[in-house]
Amino acid sequence: MASLHRMQTVTQSPTDPAFVQNPYLFYDTARQFGDLVYWEDYDMVAAVSHSAVQALLRDRRFGREVPPELTKPSPEHLAPWIAVEAHSMLELEPPRHTRLRSLVLRAFTSRAIAELAPSVEALCHELIDRFPDEPFDLLEAYCTQIPVITICRLLGVPEHMAPQLLTWSHAMVAMYQANRTRQTEDAAARASNEFTAFLEEYVEQRRKDPRDDLITRLISAEEEGEKLSRKELITTCILLLNAGHEATVHALGNGVKTVLATGTQEQITSLETIDKAVEEILRFDPPLHMFTRYAYEDVEICGHSFARGDEVALLLGAANRDPEIWSDPNTFDPSRNVTPNTSFGGGLHFCVGAPLARLEMRIALPILFNRCPELNLVDGARYSNSYHFHGLTELIAQI
Repeated sequence: MASLHRMQTVTQSPTDPAFVQNPYLFYDTARQFGDLVYWEDYDMVAAVSHSAVQALLRDRRFGREVPPELTKPSPEHLAPWIAVEAHSMLELEPPRHTRLRSLVLRAFTSRAIAELAPSVEALCHELIDRFPDEPFDLLEAYCTQIPVITICRLLGVPEHMAPQLLTWSHAMVAMYQANRTRQTEDAAARASNEFTAFLEEYVEQRRKDPRDDLITRLISAEEEGEKLSRKELITTCILLLNAGHEATVHALGNGVKTVLATGTQEQITSLETIDKAVEEILRFDPPLHMFTRYAYEDVEICGHSFARGDEVALLLGAANRDPEIWSDPNTFDPSRNVTPNTSFGGGLHFCVGAPLARLEMRIALPILFNRCPELNLVDGARYSNSYHFHGLTELIAQI
């Protein structure tokens, strides 16, 4: 690692229960030391200000792909998970990233997303119709169902597979948690194998029986005559299914919890104000708190010299509460004019699913609060110990 001159060292275990429940106190402290701090527990520099996070997201001298000289042989037991990751555009840089992303965007069109609106609306009403009179888990009954069923419909995967997809997805994304264990790794490898086998068989069906869905469009997507390879296609489907609901589940859950805790339901019920409210929910309590990037050359940024191969943590949750950008940033204000927040990343890796997530939130939240005006939390909501994700374990509510 290059020079750490003039940089404050901060210590905070990412698995500390108090931190997991409220990481914002740590962010507020760290931000007082400038744009960058050295986070001892991660052994890396962390960007904590909005300007530093935005600059690093957009700086092409930093990227997700591990520099070749730093790659290490992976343990044999992780081979199935590594095989999926190797073709994920989340982990790639140009030119492969450019090709994969353009093919996905060709299939993941704004028209295809907009056409989902009536079915998302109908789904929200169906789910609310099933709410019981006694206390129930709103996360399971509503916030989880909308994104996972919607992404199944968009991709063309049978809806009855939704619970199985959730199981596979949770096992795979758990690999990014701070409290990862060998058990986590074995579960991720098993899920990768099973998910891949399911999709290989399903893609073959779609080749023989094309439908009007995203998997069919991905199969036929071409750019200069070059199709997605079989492995790229399978990984892209897994990525879209996993990313297509994991973050949105938590964005909805965190949003409902925040709205109920702050008594701001009335500002969420109007379609005129919902867009601002959605952006404020994403700013105030985002579902993902940290991205990492590697330096691809020796570079100075925010007064710090990075050497090629240095890793840097981009703390999205800290950037979104920067008082340099927002007045009273620790207050939830659904009428706030939100400067672009960092919740969907930025630059080359800006989330391709952002329009879908926003669509789901702007439909699901007003319907919920209009249909259930007496909705209230029965029990204090708790976040799962899974930093750098930030989502609830359950949301016990009553209507």
